[in-house]
Amino acid sequence: MFGRFRRSSPASPRVSALDVLRATPEALTAAFAAPPEQAAPWLEAAAKLGMTRAQVLWGQILLDGLGDVPRDRPAAILWFRKAAESGDAEGMNMLGRCYEMGWGMPADQGQAAGWFRRAAQAGLDWAQYNLGNMYLVGRGVPQDRAEALRWYRRAAEQGHAKSLNMVARFLEEGWEGPPDLQEAARLYRLSAERGDFRGQFNLGAGLAATGRVQEAAIWFRKAAEGAHDAFRRSMAERLAKRPEPELRAIAADIAARLQG
Repeated sequence: MFGRFRRSSPASPRVSALDVLRATPEALTAAFAAPPEQAAPWLEAAAKLGMTRAQVLWGQILLDGLGDVPRDRPAAILWFRKAAESGDAEGMNMLGRCYEMGWGMPADQGQAAGWFRRAAQAGLDWAQYNLGNMYLVGRGVPQDRAEALRWYRRAAEQGHAKSLNMVARFLEEGWEGPPDLQEAARLYRLSAERGDFRGQFNLGAGLAATGRVQEAAIWFRKAAEGAHDAFRRSMAERLAKRPEPELRAIAADIAARLQG
């Protein structure tokens, strides 16, 4: 069975099952948290011993081709599935993501939602957020904004940055209840402080609307640093239409970076 799984690069130091078994919990934690090229042989050996945390992390290295390990998405799926079937919530969530995105397999939104649900019910914040997204747009499940909000709230209660932003969006827009702009602003700030670029942008937009342009500019720049290019383009277009010179300058900086 294990012959189907790709080994790490021959240049990487070999780690045996005995090495893993002899290592202290603290040493394993440090090895798993090392840069991918150092962590990979430890994770591969530990995954083969049945350690579900290692199976998920090894799967992520294979999924993205990190360090010295070539990308192998079908192998990554096998490791996520092993962890998921052992009851590991992160393995369930990652298997759901593979089904959702079609990574290494045909996309299947129903299967994605099913695995997200199992992980969400186990309490994993990322899975709760992912399941909320499925309900928000009706992917793999019937569209149901109330159910989406329920899962976003459960993740937000754990401090999940992206879910805090989504709950704030519901409150700002008055989805599934009356608008509450004060609470929305508070949650946008929490999301922004935890590093979500959408939360940072939304906080900046709220600050700009109340005339706090200098503070808004700080958060817009943070959002631009952490966002993907599609969001940066949207930011540049929106900020270019603002009357404040400081915000139009940020738009110009983003556009220049995208062109470069």
